[in-house]
Amino acid sequence: MGFTDQRFNVNLSILFTELPLLERPAAAAAAGFTAVELWWPWVDAPTPEQAELDALKKAIEDAGVQLTGLNFYAGQLPGPDRGALSIPGEESDKFRANLKVAADFAESLGCKALNALYGNRVDGVDPAEQDKLALENLALAAKEADRVGAILLIEALNAPESPKCPIVSAPKAIEIVDAVNAATGLGNAKFLMDLYHLSMNGEDLPEVIEKYTAKTGHVQIADNPGRGAPGTGDLPLESLLDQLSKAGYEGFVGLEYKPGDKPSAEAFGWLPAEARAAR
Repeated sequence: MGFTDQRFNVNLSILFTELPLLERPAAAAAAGFTAVELWWPWVDAPTPEQAELDALKKAIEDAGVQLTGLNFYAGQLPGPDRGALSIPGEESDKFRANLKVAADFAESLGCKALNALYGNRVDGVDPAEQDKLALENLALAAKEADRVGAILLIEALNAPESPKCPIVSAPKAIEIVDAVNAATGLGNAKFLMDLYHLSMNGEDLPEVIEKYTAKTGHVQIADNPGRGAPGTGDLPLESLLDQLSKAGYEGFVGLEYKPGDKPSAEAFGWLPAEARAAR
């Protein structure tokens, strides 16, 4: 087994960002990939003009790639000042306004996974109040995802880079997954297992895989330290993905790493060309 046995997609919000958004799907295709994922591309616009949505849809279709993952609106990404659904006031309102827009866009491209980032703790606001709001909004998100035949992903970030985020461990993310499924009865909330974030938290990755693969809906990777391509750090990513496969994970593995100081197209040397097309 190994990298050649996985189904990879490229996150176009962290790779190929040297290009305009509408040129990135074709660049991923030119690099040999047939599947892509995206953070919500309009950081200041939860409900962009229909022409912008249509242009991105056309760029993805014209490139011949499949959109396999999309974030709901989460504010400014990347960076520590992100997340919306657990922040009272304007940010939560933006998240709710985005739900149908994002779900409809995902459905229009056959995308079956929608990611909802929790959001930071806010000074002066009771954490219990934020958690109550978060569960309400995650339940709404799960219902929107279910409406378009998609799963809802819930991700753990990492404390060193996102110190105000309360979801910074696999067990905590799983707790939220279970709470959303209990609240909705839909069973479509799943864990997004980002091996980079979990490694930054110091978690035992083989143990996380053993315990939580059955509740995992998507996997993302980057090496650590540095959040670069596999082989630039110390994580045994090939063996970890082998373990995931043996544990029954058959979904996509999102490439969510930084290309470094070279063009993104040159950041895939670790992955044989024949392994880049999703099977």
